[in-house]
Amino acid sequence: MRKNNQPYFIKHCLNWINRAYIERFLRPQFDHLGKAPHVFSPQHLVVFGHKISIGDHPHIISASDNKIRLTTWPNKGKQASIHIGDHCLISPGNRISAAESVSIGNNVMLAANCYISDSDWHGIYNRTRPFRCTKPVILEDNVWLGERVIVCKGVTIGENSVIGAGAVVTKNIPANVVAAGNPAKIIKNIDPKRRMLKRESLFLDAEHYHRNLDELDKYTLGNNSWWNWLRSLLAPTKDD
Repeated sequence: MRKNNQPYFIKHCLNWINRAYIERFLRPQFDHLGKAPHVFSPQHLVVFGHKISIGDHPHIISASDNKIRLTTWPNKGKQASIHIGDHCLISPGNRISAAESVSIGNNVMLAANCYISDSDWHGIYNRTRPFRCTKPVILEDNVWLGERVIVCKGVTIGENSVIGAGAVVTKNIPANVVAAGNPAKIIKNIDPKRRMLKRESLFLDAEHYHRNLDELDKYTLGNNSWWNWLRSLLAPTKDD
């Protein structure tokens, strides 16, 4: 489709159903899920294991053909954990797997299809036992991972740093740099003295932010008719 023919009333009802699904089915799966989670297609966010938590105002975009998976495993008598801070963006296809600890700070952005793991899952010489080699992973505040980035065990990525698309991060990345490649290497510095707008700025007045989104829906969908919407579903034309 070239445009959204859906009437505003339908979009408004679907948003309400989406929020109800999150509260009824998704929230109980987390040890903690903060206020005002914004989850697209929450039925395609797969959560497995204990000690998984997400802070306030997350944007989580899942899809039927590109699910998000958050997984923790018990290891050596201890339960692994995944902690994701406030105001984070998690895009379709992200997989975060922990056998010990994955800690993600505030305002972090994960582009599509990233993979973060704190374990090799099997040893080089003993491949019959899982969880042989684990080291915690830390993404500090305001880190941005490009599409298809892989973050390996034991890695810390410093505050504000950006990892280019397709990079494989095998060693620590300091704060305020851009890194790319396989293995990831620093290619540029970020000036920490320059003013930087972070995702938290969207939610300084959270009610105003969500009201603006609703007003935008009214503006873009308000003139759509039920008949035209049904027709576009059953017999779309190139004008749709």
